Amino acid sequence: MLFDTHAHITDDKYDEDRAELLEKISQSDVKYIVNPGVDIPSSLEAIELAKRYKFIYAAIGIHPHEASGADEDSISRLRELAKCDKVVAIGEIGLDYYYEFSPKDVQKDIFIRQIELANETGLPIIVHDRDAHADTFSIIKKHKAPGTGCVLHCYSGSKEMAMEYVRLGCHISIAGPVTFKGNNKTAEVVREIPLERMLIETDSPYLTPVPFRGKRNDPTKVEHVAAMIAQIRGLSYERVCQQTSENALDFFNIKK
Repeated sequence: MLFDTHAHITDDKYDEDRAELLEKISQSDVKYIVNPGVDIPSSLEAIELAKRYKFIYAAIGIHPHEASGADEDSISRLRELAKCDKVVAIGEIGLDYYYEFSPKDVQKDIFIRQIELANETGLPIIVHDRDAHADTFSIIKKHKAPGTGCVLHCYSGSKEMAMEYVRLGCHISIAGPVTFKGNNKTAEVVREIPLERMLIETDSPYLTPVPFRGKRNDPTKVEHVAAMIAQIRGLSYERVCQQTSENALDFFNIKK
Protein backbone atom coordinates (compact mmCIF):
# COMPACT_ATOMS: atom_id res chain seq x y z
CA MET A 1 0.00 0.00 0.00
CA LEU A 2 1.17 3.52 -0.87
CA PHE A 3 -0.09 6.87 0.44
CA ASP A 4 0.67 9.95 -1.65
CA THR A 5 0.35 12.70 0.94
CA HIS A 6 0.54 15.64 -1.48
CA ALA A 7 -0.80 15.64 -5.04
CA HIS A 8 -2.54 18.51 -6.84
CA ILE A 9 -5.03 16.39 -8.78
CA THR A 10 -7.22 19.44 -9.47
CA ASP A 11 -4.35 21.17 -11.31
CA ASP A 12 -5.24 22.17 -14.88
CA LYS A 13 -2.48 19.92 -16.23
CA TYR A 14 -4.92 17.04 -15.61
CA ASP A 15 -7.95 18.64 -17.21
CA GLU A 16 -7.81 16.55 -20.38
CA ASP A 17 -7.48 13.12 -18.78
CA ARG A 18 -8.29 13.42 -15.06
CA ALA A 19 -10.95 10.69 -15.06
CA GLU A 20 -8.68 8.25 -16.90
CA LEU A 21 -5.79 9.02 -14.54
CA LEU A 22 -7.94 8.50 -11.46
CA GLU A 23 -9.11 5.15 -12.83
CA LYS A 24 -5.46 4.17 -13.33
CA ILE A 25 -4.64 5.23 -9.76
CA SER A 26 -7.59 3.24 -8.38
CA GLN A 27 -6.08 0.09 -9.92
CA SER A 28 -2.59 0.79 -8.52
CA ASP A 29 -0.96 0.29 -5.12
CA VAL A 30 -1.78 3.91 -4.22
CA LYS A 31 -4.70 3.59 -1.82
CA TYR A 32 -4.83 7.13 -0.40
CA ILE A 33 -4.14 10.64 -1.74
CA VAL A 34 -4.32 14.04 -0.07
CA ASN A 35 -5.09 16.82 -2.54
CA PRO A 36 -4.20 20.28 -1.12
CA GLY A 37 -5.76 23.57 -2.09
CA VAL A 38 -3.75 26.75 -2.67
CA ASP A 39 -6.60 29.26 -2.35
CA ILE A 40 -10.36 29.22 -1.69
CA PRO A 41 -11.44 28.12 -5.22
CA SER A 42 -8.92 25.27 -5.39
CA SER A 43 -9.79 24.22 -1.84
CA LEU A 44 -13.43 23.95 -2.91
CA GLU A 45 -12.37 21.91 -5.95
CA ALA A 46 -10.30 19.63 -3.71
CA ILE A 47 -13.32 18.98 -1.50
CA GLU A 48 -15.60 18.24 -4.45
CA LEU A 49 -13.08 15.79 -5.91
CA ALA A 50 -12.67 14.10 -2.52
CA LYS A 51 -16.42 13.67 -2.24
CA ARG A 52 -16.48 11.84 -5.58
CA TYR A 53 -13.54 9.51 -4.91
CA LYS A 54 -13.30 7.50 -1.72
CA PHE A 55 -9.48 7.25 -1.80
CA ILE A 56 -8.96 11.03 -2.13
CA TYR A 57 -8.94 13.45 0.79
CA ALA A 58 -8.74 17.24 0.74
CA ALA A 59 -6.58 19.82 2.45
CA ILE A 60 -7.66 23.47 2.43
CA GLY A 61 -5.50 26.54 2.62
CA ILE A 62 -3.93 29.63 1.12
CA HIS A 63 -0.50 29.16 -0.43
CA PRO A 64 2.08 31.91 0.17
CA HIS A 65 1.88 32.83 -3.53
CA GLU A 66 -1.79 33.70 -2.97
CA ALA A 67 -1.38 35.44 0.40
CA SER A 68 -1.88 38.95 -0.99
CA GLY A 69 -5.40 38.04 -2.07
CA ALA A 70 -6.41 36.72 1.35
CA ASP A 71 -8.39 38.60 3.99
CA GLU A 72 -10.49 37.94 7.09
CA ASP A 73 -13.27 36.52 4.93
CA SER A 74 -10.80 33.99 3.50
CA ILE A 75 -10.00 32.66 6.96
CA SER A 76 -13.73 32.51 7.77
CA ARG A 77 -14.35 30.52 4.58
CA LEU A 78 -11.60 28.07 5.50
CA ARG A 79 -13.11 27.68 8.96
CA GLU A 80 -16.41 26.64 7.39
CA LEU A 81 -14.78 24.32 4.86
CA ALA A 82 -12.82 22.61 7.64
CA LYS A 83 -16.10 21.12 8.88
CA CYS A 84 -16.30 18.78 5.86
CA ASP A 85 -15.45 15.22 6.88
CA LYS A 86 -13.18 14.73 3.84
CA VAL A 87 -10.97 17.67 4.89
CA VAL A 88 -7.97 16.27 6.76
CA ALA A 89 -5.54 19.22 6.96
CA ILE A 90 -4.95 22.94 6.61
CA GLY A 91 -2.62 23.34 3.65
CA GLU A 92 -0.80 24.12 1.58
CA ILE A 93 0.38 27.02 3.72
CA GLY A 94 3.75 28.56 4.52
CA LEU A 95 6.39 30.90 3.15
CA ASP A 96 8.06 31.27 -0.26
CA TYR A 97 10.91 33.76 -0.50
CA TYR A 98 12.19 32.34 -3.82
CA TYR A 99 9.43 33.89 -5.91
CA GLU A 100 8.01 36.27 -3.27
CA PHE A 101 4.79 36.73 -5.24
CA SER A 102 3.34 38.15 -2.01
CA PRO A 103 5.30 40.45 0.35
CA LYS A 104 7.06 38.64 3.16
CA ASP A 105 5.10 40.35 5.93
CA VAL A 106 1.81 39.39 4.26
CA GLN A 107 2.97 35.80 3.83
CA LYS A 108 3.90 35.61 7.51
CA ASP A 109 0.58 37.04 8.65
CA ILE A 110 -1.53 34.63 6.56
CA PHE A 111 0.69 31.71 7.58
CA ILE A 112 0.25 32.49 11.28
CA ARG A 113 -3.50 32.95 10.97
CA GLN A 114 -3.85 29.57 9.28
CA ILE A 115 -1.73 27.87 11.95
CA GLU A 116 -4.05 29.41 14.52
CA LEU A 117 -7.01 28.05 12.55
CA ALA A 118 -5.43 24.59 12.64
CA ASN A 119 -4.93 24.89 16.39
CA GLU A 120 -8.62 25.82 16.67
CA THR A 121 -9.98 23.05 14.44
CA GLY A 122 -7.61 20.28 15.51
CA LEU A 123 -6.44 19.68 11.94
CA PRO A 124 -2.74 19.25 11.08
CA ILE A 125 -0.88 21.69 8.81
CA ILE A 126 0.89 21.01 5.50
CA VAL A 127 3.76 23.49 5.21
CA HIS A 128 5.41 24.92 2.10
CA ASP A 129 8.89 26.35 2.78
CA ARG A 130 11.04 27.63 -0.05
CA ASP A 131 14.13 29.66 0.79
CA ALA A 132 12.49 30.72 4.05
CA HIS A 133 13.84 28.09 6.43
CA ALA A 134 14.61 30.29 9.45
CA ASP A 135 11.31 32.22 9.39
CA THR A 136 9.24 29.08 8.74
CA PHE A 137 10.80 27.26 11.69
CA SER A 138 10.48 30.28 13.98
CA ILE A 139 6.78 30.77 13.19
CA ILE A 140 5.93 27.08 13.61
CA LYS A 141 7.83 26.89 16.90
CA LYS A 142 6.07 29.99 18.25
CA HIS A 143 2.52 29.52 16.96
CA LYS A 144 1.80 25.80 16.47
CA ALA A 145 0.02 24.26 19.44
CA PRO A 146 1.76 21.13 20.82
CA GLY A 147 -1.11 18.89 19.72
CA THR A 148 -1.33 20.28 16.18
CA GLY A 149 0.26 17.99 13.60
CA CYS A 150 2.71 19.50 11.14
CA VAL A 151 4.42 18.17 8.03
CA LEU A 152 7.12 19.94 6.03
CA HIS A 153 6.02 19.09 2.51
CA CYS A 154 8.70 18.33 -0.09
CA TYR A 155 11.36 19.04 2.50
CA SER A 156 14.42 20.87 1.16
CA GLY A 157 16.23 21.96 4.32
CA SER A 158 19.22 20.49 6.13
CA LYS A 159 19.32 17.30 8.17
CA GLU A 160 20.03 19.40 11.26
CA MET A 161 16.87 21.45 10.81
CA ALA A 162 14.90 18.31 9.97
CA MET A 163 15.85 16.92 13.37
CA GLU A 164 14.79 20.20 15.01
CA TYR A 165 11.38 19.76 13.40
CA VAL A 166 11.22 16.15 14.58
CA ARG A 167 11.92 17.35 18.11
CA LEU A 168 8.94 19.71 17.74
CA GLY A 169 6.80 16.68 16.89
CA CYS A 170 6.66 17.42 13.15
CA HIS A 171 6.85 15.07 10.17
CA ILE A 172 9.12 15.37 7.15
CA SER A 173 7.74 14.58 3.69
CA ILE A 174 10.05 13.31 0.95
CA ALA A 175 9.24 13.85 -2.73
CA GLY A 176 10.71 13.18 -6.18
CA PRO A 177 13.93 15.21 -5.76
CA VAL A 178 15.30 12.43 -3.52
CA THR A 179 15.78 10.44 -6.75
CA PHE A 180 17.71 13.21 -8.52
CA LYS A 181 21.39 12.53 -9.19
CA GLY A 182 23.67 14.32 -6.76
CA ASN A 183 20.93 15.29 -4.31
CA ASN A 184 23.02 14.34 -1.29
CA LYS A 185 21.25 16.86 0.95
CA THR A 186 17.90 15.07 0.83
CA ALA A 187 19.60 11.68 1.06
CA GLU A 188 21.23 12.82 4.33
CA VAL A 189 17.81 13.85 5.65
CA VAL A 190 16.38 10.43 4.75
CA ARG A 191 19.23 8.68 6.56
CA GLU A 192 18.93 10.89 9.65
CA ILE A 193 15.26 11.22 10.58
CA PRO A 194 13.27 8.41 12.21
CA LEU A 195 11.25 6.44 9.68
CA GLU A 196 8.25 6.91 11.99
CA ARG A 197 8.38 10.65 11.24
CA MET A 198 8.58 10.32 7.46
CA LEU A 199 5.86 10.77 4.85
CA ILE A 200 6.13 10.42 1.07
CA GLU A 201 4.54 12.41 -1.74
CA THR A 202 4.72 13.29 -5.42
CA ASP A 203 3.67 16.97 -5.39
CA SER A 204 2.02 16.05 -8.70
CA PRO A 205 2.06 17.28 -11.40
CA TYR A 206 5.48 18.68 -10.41
CA LEU A 207 8.87 17.26 -9.34
CA THR A 208 8.60 14.01 -11.27
CA PRO A 209 11.02 11.38 -9.95
CA VAL A 210 13.66 9.55 -11.96
CA PRO A 211 13.23 7.69 -14.34
CA PHE A 212 10.36 9.94 -15.53
CA ARG A 213 11.94 13.31 -14.77
CA GLY A 214 10.83 15.94 -17.28
CA LYS A 215 7.40 14.37 -17.77
CA ARG A 216 4.14 15.11 -15.98
CA ASN A 217 4.06 13.61 -12.51
CA ASP A 218 1.16 11.65 -11.00
CA PRO A 219 0.53 9.72 -7.76
CA THR A 220 1.41 6.31 -9.23
CA LYS A 221 5.02 7.50 -9.37
CA VAL A 222 5.27 7.81 -5.59
CA GLU A 223 6.57 4.24 -5.65
CA HIS A 224 9.89 5.58 -6.97
CA VAL A 225 10.21 7.85 -3.94
CA ALA A 226 9.58 4.90 -1.63
CA ALA A 227 12.07 2.76 -3.54
CA MET A 228 14.82 5.37 -3.23
CA ILE A 229 14.18 5.78 0.50
CA ALA A 230 14.44 2.00 0.88
CA GLN A 231 17.74 2.02 -1.00
CA ILE A 232 19.17 4.87 1.09
CA ARG A 233 18.05 3.35 4.39
CA GLY A 234 18.95 -0.24 3.52
CA LEU A 235 15.38 -1.35 4.13
CA SER A 236 12.93 -3.36 2.08
CA TYR A 237 10.59 -1.47 -0.23
CA GLU A 238 7.65 -3.11 1.54
CA ARG A 239 8.83 -1.84 4.93
CA VAL A 240 9.05 1.75 3.69
CA CYS A 241 5.62 1.56 2.05
CA GLN A 242 4.03 0.10 5.17
CA GLN A 243 5.58 2.52 7.65
CA THR A 244 5.04 5.70 5.63
CA SER A 245 1.42 4.69 4.96
CA GLU A 246 0.80 4.02 8.64
CA ASN A 247 2.42 7.36 9.49
CA ALA A 248 0.15 9.18 7.05
CA LEU A 249 -3.04 7.46 8.20
CA ASP A 250 -2.23 8.45 11.76
CA PHE A 251 -1.13 11.99 10.87
CA PHE A 252 -4.33 12.74 8.91
CA ASN A 253 -6.53 10.75 11.32
CA ILE A 254 -7.88 8.53 8.54
CA LYS A 255 -9.42 5.22 9.50
CA LYS A 256 -8.84 2.28 7.15
